[in-house]
Amino acid sequence: MRVAISVVLIAILLVLAGSVTAQSVRPPGDAVNLEDSNTLGPSNALGNLSDSDIWRDFRGGDPMNIDDIIRGPIEGQMMTRSGQLWREIRENYIRKYAGWFPVGVIGILALVYLLMGPARIKSGFSGKTLPRFNLNQRVAHWFMASIFIILGLSGLIILLGRPVILPIFGPTVNSIMTSAAMQGHNLFGPLFVVALLWMFIKFIKGNFFQIVDLKWMIKLGGLIGGHVSSHQFNFGEKTWFWMVILVGIVMSATGIALEFPWLFDDLRVLQASTVLHAVGAILLISVSIGHIYIGTIGMEGSLDSMLKGEVDENWAKEHHDLWYEKVTGKSATDDSTEVTKEESGS
Repeated sequence: MRVAISVVLIAILLVLAGSVTAQSVRPPGDAVNLEDSNTLGPSNALGNLSDSDIWRDFRGGDPMNIDDIIRGPIEGQMMTRSGQLWREIRENYIRKYAGWFPVGVIGILALVYLLMGPARIKSGFSGKTLPRFNLNQRVAHWFMASIFIILGLSGLIILLGRPVILPIFGPTVNSIMTSAAMQGHNLFGPLFVVALLWMFIKFIKGNFFQIVDLKWMIKLGGLIGGHVSSHQFNFGEKTWFWMVILVGIVMSATGIALEFPWLFDDLRVLQASTVLHAVGAILLISVSIGHIYIGTIGMEGSLDSMLKGEVDENWAKEHHDLWYEKVTGKSATDDSTEVTKEESGS
């Protein structure tokens, strides 16, 4: 009992001693009492830099400066800069305006058809035909057309699903369609490379530009100044062929990059690929609508060349007179007159 009382007394004495000691401590004369002070602290904590300067240095420069992006990352850079510019182009330009180009082409062609109708064979069908494309060429054409349509439709769903399908049909439908489109696009994408190579081999002959194509271009295919001559392929067909080949090469290269992203260490390659892929796709889709129009309802007798491989002689005379003269040896203006190779322009 005495021991317990002694411990309690000692504890009380220690507490009293600490209190007396704390009260005897006095702060220095120049000390600042923060509770009573109205001072807000240093007025120039950032030094000579602003928040924008510090943030710009942190991410390695201006994200909208193309020169800095092309130059690549710098030492000490904490963030990539190209993502913001890529997102700006994709969201505010490509997704916002891309879908209007095919719609615009369809609208123009519909107006042309309503006002002018299809281009008829002026002298009517003769009942005589000329072989124009062999079976191998036609299969190559339809193989490319099938792959192109699948990739075009699936690509538009992927690109425009969020701004177009989502607001109209809701998230469930958009999710299902986009997922299916992505799978189909990735599956058929590599076949486009095969189709492109096949098309090039089978149609390169006759698709080199000649002097007569300049006349065709000046006369806008006969819209100005009357009839214009052409060989097996006119200026418009040759331009479409080379557009498919050259833009198709870009589409193939960027498509491979996007389908196998682990092949590239630089993220900028993938970002540039998405932009080039989308722009190339919209260009080919828009022009292909015109090609489909002329090859079907826009020009009488033209579809036979790819369905049957043959065309009516009168169609050949009116649209490809130099080719008609070369394969028949007759004048396109008079069947009874034979022409030489020099006269036919070959």
